[in-house]
Amino acid sequence: MTKISSQYDIVLFDGVCNLCNQAVDFIIQRDSKNNFKLASLQDDISKKLLKGKNLNESYLDSIVLLREDKVYYKSRAALEITKKLKGFWPLLYGFIIIPNFLRDPLYDWIARNRYKWFGKRETCRFPTEEDKMKFLSEEDL
Repeated sequence: MTKISSQYDIVLFDGVCNLCNQAVDFIIQRDSKNNFKLASLQDDISKKLLKGKNLNESYLDSIVLLREDKVYYKSRAALEITKKLKGFWPLLYGFIIIPNFLRDPLYDWIARNRYKWFGKRETCRFPTEEDKMKFLSEEDL
């Protein structure tokens, strides 16, 4: 566990996926308590963070949430993220009562089709100056 992962929940996302980048914007807009740090799964930082975890470093099919020594992905990661957003979004965490084997097939279907439906960028997202504090940097590790 890094120092940064004990201070923040770390959200790793597919940096070339338009849907994933929209989800990142959504998180940034609703993370008023600065609970999250973000990084693209394609970044070296993410690969370092995933090393030694029970998840392939080249895994791009899901949003990944690192919370201290726990790794969440797919629908569980999304639900865990909603718990810390402002507004009524934490109410969505109630869907945790639905077992993964029922939630994740829907998640997987969207993930498989995300580029076709929402498009794909040529390069990974670069944070704006105002968003930079929300993204992980080498100094954070």
